[in-house]
Amino acid sequence: MDDRNAPVPADGEVLVDVLAAPITPLDLLCATGTSYFGRPATPYVPGVQGVGTSAGRTVWFPTPAGMAPGDGSMAEVAAVPEAALVELPDGADPVLVAALGLSAVAAHMALTWRGGLTAGEQVIVLGAGGVVGQAAVQLARTAGARRIIAGARSPAAMERAERAGADAVVALDTGDVAELARRFAGAADGPADLVLDPLFGAPAAAAARTLGPGGRLVNLGGSAGETSPIDSATLRGKSLRLLGFTNNELTAEQRAEAVAFVAARAASGRLTVAHETVPLEDAAAAWRRQGEGTAEGRIVLTPRPAG
Repeated sequence: MDDRNAPVPADGEVLVDVLAAPITPLDLLCATGTSYFGRPATPYVPGVQGVGTSAGRTVWFPTPAGMAPGDGSMAEVAAVPEAALVELPDGADPVLVAALGLSAVAAHMALTWRGGLTAGEQVIVLGAGGVVGQAAVQLARTAGARRIIAGARSPAAMERAERAGADAVVALDTGDVAELARRFAGAADGPADLVLDPLFGAPAAAAARTLGPGGRLVNLGGSAGETSPIDSATLRGKSLRLLGFTNNELTAEQRAEAVAFVAARAASGRLTVAHETVPLEDAAAAWRRQGEGTAEGRIVLTPRPAG
């Protein structure tokens, strides 16, 4: 961790005193040059999002750090376009909102805007121990899903999915598609309607077999594999819809509305996620733990007290 000069806001920007900055998978990808944005110019301050205060308001803010020139949220102060700020409701915990952040936005928009979730449907959430998955389980419930089946790859992740409120949790501890499909079918109450998939690979192929006619699978990640053995017969035989999602396709207005939705749910106690706080001065060790997957949930750096 190095000292850098305080940022100077450009036209249209304001300074935000940072309260909380999460270490997200996108931050890790950007910093290693393995994201589809390519290798960033260095040196730079990581952090694609954060929560802080500006002009007496508590706000969520995005940054392009690692995706375009400029510094991010993992600092005491960040320069941010004023138009990008989203004011948080009273009672919202800055650390929790930072932990949820764009991961919960992705879960919400992939379920609803892209996936078309309606009340009474049965949903499968893959990667349900991660931040996207935990949020998706809870958001599917508040959207009226009648049954939610979670898939998770480790005992700790399965426990987090259960705490999030899944009706059943399936272990994704094998690459055998037929076996995983059998487990999903056993956990489901008839054909599923929607799969939320941050994993791809064998879990996606297995979950697709559990979908009923006209079912939808929304993919928003490939942490289990960049390819998936989804067979043509499954797609054609049930007229399934295989859909992709990324937060990058959202308009600024859509993103702001989704952040406000997530923050309101968090403030009301209806949305949470496993997370831990780490002082900014310990960012290097925290970064390593998040990258190694040994953290207890999402790590949120706290440059200053959040109260």
